Parts: sequence; structure tokens; C-alpha cells
Amino acid sequence: MIHHRYQHIVFAFVMSFMMSFIMSFVITFFNLGWVDDFITLWLKSWVFAFAVAFPIIMVVAPLVKKTVSILIKTP
Repeated sequence: MIHHRYQHIVFAFVMSFMMSFIMSFVITFFNLGWVDDFITLWLKSWVFAFAVAFPIIMVVAPLVKKTVSILIKTP
């Protein structure tokens, strides 16, 4: 198992992996439809999206967590 001190990195990796995978599929399909080389085009888009999403989530996730903690009333 991975040590808990790496939780932020693991979270960012998994979140960016899943979101970029799904969103690149949806956007590629929306823009192109089901073309002959759809899978190749989608996977190229996904690799690029993941490379952008991972560092963004590393930076943005702590800000989102802090914002949510301000907005949510704790009992």
C-alpha cells in the first residue's frame, strides 16, 4: 500500500486519469462522431488531456478542498 502522505498525489493521479479518460471520449465523440479511426484519435486526445489534467488537479484540489470547507457547515 501507498503511504498516506502521498494521498494528495494519488488522488490527483486517479482523478485526472478518470476524468480525462471520460471527458476526452465525450468531447472526441461530440466533435467527430464515430469515425473509422475514432479509438486512435480518442486515445491521443486522452494522453494529452491527462498530461494537462494531472498538474492542474495537483494545484487546484487543495483550493477546492479549502473552498468547500468554508461553504459547508460542520456540525
